[in-house]
Order: sequence, then C-alpha cells, then structure tokens
Amino acid sequence: MVDTVRALIAFELPPDVARVAGDLQARLKTHGLKLRWVRPQNIHLTLRFLGEIPREQTAAVAEAMQAAARDGLPAQLSVQGMGVFPGMRKPRVVWIGLGGQTERLIRLAACLDERLALLGMAKEERPFKAHLTIARVQAGSDVRGLPGAIETEAGFAPLPFSASEMVFFQSDLRPQGPVYTPLARAALVG
Repeated sequence: MVDTVRALIAFELPPDVARVAGDLQARLKTHGLKLRWVRPQNIHLTLRFLGEIPREQTAAVAEAMQAAARDGLPAQLSVQGMGVFPGMRKPRVVWIGLGGQTERLIRLAACLDERLALLGMAKEERPFKAHLTIARVQAGSDVRGLPGAIETEAGFAPLPFSASEMVFFQSDLRPQGPVYTPLARAALVG
C-alpha cells in the first residue's frame, strides 16, 4: 500500500484578513444559515489542491513549487465581495472574493500546473478563480436565505494584503476540521 499525503499549495492570510473573514462568518450566521463553516484560522488562498499524493513525491512537489515561485511575482490583493460556487441555484461553496492583481495569481497557478504536470499530475481542468472559502453547503441544506444574506453582508470595505509566499501544506482531516502542516515554503521573487 502506498503511503499518501493529502496536500495543497496555498497562501496563508495575514491575521487582519482572517479576522475580517471570521467577522463575515459571524454576520452570516445571524441570518440563520446552517452551513459547514471553515475555521477562520484555516481560511487560506488555495492555488492548487493536490488531493492524495504519494508521500515520496512531496520533495518533488516542493521543488516544483519553488521553481514556479522563481517565475512568479508577489500580488497585491484585496478581499472584496462575496459569492457562491457553482451558483445560487445549487450552492456548494460560500466565498469571499479577491480583487487587485489577480492576473498574477492566474499566471502563477498556470505555471505551477505546468510544473506539476511534469511530475505526472493531471492538470487542473477548471479555470483558476481567486477566492477564500468561508463555508460549505451540505446536501439538503435550506439555502433560501443565502442570497439575501450575501447581498446584505457583501458590501464590506475592501481590505488590502499581499500574497508573496506559497506554502505546500499537508492537510490532515480531523472531526473538528482539517489541520494544516506546512511542508515547504517558496517566496515569489519574479
């Protein structure tokens, strides 16, 4: 049996951005929404979810991330707005939007995808959309109040931050939520 690691590559959020996300979650909860909330300290900007990968491949993934970072530029971003994936008819994910230099993240995600493909990993089929997942909708949940709640709470003031260091995380699923352990870091130097 192959020893695997559940992994992803993401940007950690500054404490003030995590605090804004937690405040938004608290305000959304006042609308009576029964969602599976992401703990504020676990909210991050995912660049690429890798899923289960062989543990022996982690060093090669870290190297691919560092190579992509050498070509990437730090991105000045801001949290702004809210929405859902895939749409309001059948929402599965509630997110906070990102503005600013998101095109840099799109290029970085594509570069990372190319480098991971050289390791035999399938390329991401969906286009990259910069967002912060704050909640997941469980099957059968009553989401009738979700559009109104988002409309009411989405008008918060944009908060700027910089995305300048990718982190390769191991994600261990636990009953209280995932625990993320950094395996490697790579600063964007361009």
